[in-house]
Amino acid sequence: MITAQPRTILISGASRGIGRAIAERLLADGHRLSLGLRNPAALGGTSLDPAIAGADRTGQPRVQLHDYDAQNPAAAEAWVASSVSHFGAIDTVVHCAGVFSRTPLLFAPGQEQEIQQLWDVNVMGPWWLTRAAWPHLSGHGAGRIVVLVSMSGKRSKGRLAGYTASKFALMGLCQTMRNEGWDQGIRVTAICPSWVNTDMAAAVNAMPKEAMSQPADIAAMTAQLLELPNSCVPFELAVSCNLEV
Repeated sequence: MITAQPRTILISGASRGIGRAIAERLLADGHRLSLGLRNPAALGGTSLDPAIAGADRTGQPRVQLHDYDAQNPAAAEAWVASSVSHFGAIDTVVHCAGVFSRTPLLFAPGQEQEIQQLWDVNVMGPWWLTRAAWPHLSGHGAGRIVVLVSMSGKRSKGRLAGYTASKFALMGLCQTMRNEGWDQGIRVTAICPSWVNTDMAAAVNAMPKEAMSQPADIAAMTAQLLELPNSCVPFELAVSCNLEV
């Protein structure tokens, strides 16, 4: 059954950067949010604090904060179960949790752990969480999955072998999510930005920060995606602040 707005949305990686901007925008748009965080206390006193965000029309807090570690499969199951218990249902998952590493092709001894973390967080994290949420998304009729992939999931530039490989794998996972969920009304969008003005890009000097894509703009795109009908949801959004060749 397709329900009207507001949506009930799980967002990973909402403590900072793009994830936080998306959470703030979707809360302002009237949606209900369950935020999975390694440190829920980090949002205390902010607009995403449940005590500040207020309640929905049923009297339930509009924001739930929950412990979540993308490297722990059990954490995904626990977060989904808690969210359904709190809100009664969920219909959207926004995957923003991710890690970055400059691990090269010819990595040094000891860097294997970095590669494993890239795989566990960037690929298996979204996989485990999507799997846990799937019964609720497929039962809704217009479930949504939005994944922050990166342009590094579409092409390789430079020598970021580990990060790029994890993002290519994530893009492949998104394509399979789309195939698997199509007949149940689940629509998947992979958002692929290049440089975004976040902590991850703090050391980038190739362009000024104001010339980069901004987290609030990615959030605005995400908000618009959730307003579109099943017949009009794009699978891939490539967002480039620089010329891609």
